[in-house]
Amino acid sequence: MPFRTIAMEYGAGLATTELVSAKGILYGSARTKKYLAHNPAVEFPFSVQLFGGEPAIMAEAAVEAVKQGAHIIDINMGCPVKKVTKTGAGSALMCDPERAAQVVEHIRYATGNEIPVTAKIRAGWDADSLNSLQMAQRLEQAGISAIAIHPRTRAQAYAGKADWSLIAELKKGLSIPVIGNGDVLCLADAQRMRAQTNCDLVMIGRGALGNPWIFRQFNQQHSKEPHPAERLSLIQRHLKAHREFHQDDFRAIRTFRSHLVWYSRGLIGASIFRTTVMLIEELPKLEEAIAEFFSSARKDGESPQDSADSDDGVDYQQAFG
Repeated sequence: MPFRTIAMEYGAGLATTELVSAKGILYGSARTKKYLAHNPAVEFPFSVQLFGGEPAIMAEAAVEAVKQGAHIIDINMGCPVKKVTKTGAGSALMCDPERAAQVVEHIRYATGNEIPVTAKIRAGWDADSLNSLQMAQRLEQAGISAIAIHPRTRAQAYAGKADWSLIAELKKGLSIPVIGNGDVLCLADAQRMRAQTNCDLVMIGRGALGNPWIFRQFNQQHSKEPHPAERLSLIQRHLKAHREFHQDDFRAIRTFRSHLVWYSRGLIGASIFRTTVMLIEELPKLEEAIAEFFSSARKDGESPQDSADSDDGVDYQQAFG
């Protein structure tokens, strides 16, 4: 929730929850309930991303998610992780378009067709079963409101290059909105994807990790990097929200390390910084390390003048501190 909130504050149009187990919702799992926590003041609309392979169970979970505030139910049909696919969920649904369509139909019926149901798919299970268009067309028949595609196969996982031509194929073959995803790491990538595929929307995944400013860059159509003072202030605010969310400093520190790895990506001295923070288990020391590194950290080749030029005259210490 803390990072979703930041992403939307910086201009993301939508930020779905992480994968939420349909069975976990029905069993009342404490961890699953945590996944459904959200900030109504910022997260609007609120999209809950469900995974599961049984239509009836997915429908029950969707009803409960709506009770918890969901405005959109998003079905994950693309996760390549084995512990998800072995249950018939995630990208395993690419192997059974009819069952995938039944999931959509059951959810729509159970929720009274009153909220949008979306889905994210892949190119197919492997190179010998590229069935994204057929899958998407069947889901459209079942009543899906929009579809996102990550044009890699399950076998590829996140390796290789995303085949954007499959996004264009879906756009030509469907009447519902098509959301493109895959290999969008900067403004230029998003612009190329829109130009090459004519997709309605662009979904950002790994490109946003440690870089929520990417959404502002898209909306304002510029590639300026954040001023070091803004970067530091945002990370400090993120850490505070992360601690409040977990209500456990030990767990918060350990889980925030991955965010620090992402935030430091591409900055001079990042390797030493990452080695240092991985060993820190006390909050004051972590806060001190963050302040020391990010207060002046810049990308290779970026001069202090470059950062000064990028802030448009804003006093970020005052604005974000």
